[in-house]
Amino acid sequence: MKAKSKKISDSRVEVTVTLDSEDLKPARKKALEKLAKEISVEGFRKGKVPVEVAEKFIPENDLNAETVDFAVRATVVEAFKKVEKSPLVLPNVNVTKYVPNEMVEYTATADIIPDVKLGDFKNLGVKYPVVKVAEAEIKDVLNNLASSFAEKKAVKKAAAMEDEVIIDFVGKKDGTAFKGGSAKDYHLTLGSKTFIPGFEEGIVGHEPGDKFEIKLTFPKDYGVKDLAGAKTVFEVLLKQVNEIKKPKIDDEMAKKCGPFKTLDELKKDIAKNLQAQNEHKLEEKYKDDLVNALVKKSTVPAPEVLIDDQMRMIREDIARNATTQGLEFEEFLKQNGQTKESWEKEARKVAETRVKASLALQTLAVEQKITVSDDAVAAKIAELKDVYKKSPDALKNLKDPNVKMDIKNRMIIEETLNYLVKVNKK
Repeated sequence: MKAKSKKISDSRVEVTVTLDSEDLKPARKKALEKLAKEISVEGFRKGKVPVEVAEKFIPENDLNAETVDFAVRATVVEAFKKVEKSPLVLPNVNVTKYVPNEMVEYTATADIIPDVKLGDFKNLGVKYPVVKVAEAEIKDVLNNLASSFAEKKAVKKAAAMEDEVIIDFVGKKDGTAFKGGSAKDYHLTLGSKTFIPGFEEGIVGHEPGDKFEIKLTFPKDYGVKDLAGAKTVFEVLLKQVNEIKKPKIDDEMAKKCGPFKTLDELKKDIAKNLQAQNEHKLEEKYKDDLVNALVKKSTVPAPEVLIDDQMRMIREDIARNATTQGLEFEEFLKQNGQTKESWEKEARKVAETRVKASLALQTLAVEQKITVSDDAVAAKIAELKDVYKKSPDALKNLKDPNVKMDIKNRMIIEETLNYLVKVNKK
């Protein structure tokens, strides 16, 4: 077998393969064996005709077609290996020449794992974040803790900010109720900014039993296109006002929150937890920034087949989210102010970024010989089995060799990210 490749683009090649008579012999033998089982010859049961006998009755054109088919399938993968290319999908084959029993020539075109040229990955110029905990963050946590211990008491008075109200409401646009704009027995803490500006303020001053309207204009940048900038009317029934009495934030409250004797001990514990959370959050962002910088400094072609695959996964994620809201994919896009065309344009950018990042990290892992042991993979799978012990389908998937390989690849990428942090952290 002879094979030579021609570059079509940075991520696509055409391989021309030439097979001689020796290459065709095993293919012809397999073709005869297959066709012998399919023909009928007097004196023999179908499927039991000896190859030597069947050969005399098989049409030459049928035999030639099957021989070429077997020859191509038996050699196309090896041909790509010979020219040191790795196809991402099954190649598109076109037979260009065939001389029965003597030679076959065909071309095989496929998207390939492209050659990635990494830039200086040890000097990406991304500063490691300085992690600090602001006093305001600690106060927010303390206020949330106080709220969790708060006592609620129904009162006969006008609603005020920081009260909880129980309401029925119907939102209407042009006199017609719009989707997602109605609820019954809805618990709302005034001042929580749960609703669009003006709604909570519109309840203040009303008493239990009051029925009233709140006229509002939705923000122009509101996520649902049909409501963005729209003038609406909310019909509200105020059913109950609950006065919320929070405990004083002091040593006594601290004792209710855990093994703390003083408020200062609680604050120190909150600060410690916030520090850990902030460090994790900022380190994940730091990793993303490093990968983006690596891609910019490198030459990373993005094969169309991988971009298409990523776009498919993005669409599936959105479709799942839409389903939970009782919407079709197109309806979900419309509610979020997007058309199919605008979504595809945006999704393509995201998909291309993901593909380039993945290829850059895979290349770095190979070049730096970063891998994970079989024991580490086994430990990870054992951990996942414990997580999914109540899901038979998930446990079954964990036995799939392809799933195990995917887990290993993900672990290698994570180790590669850690390595990237290590050599750039300054």
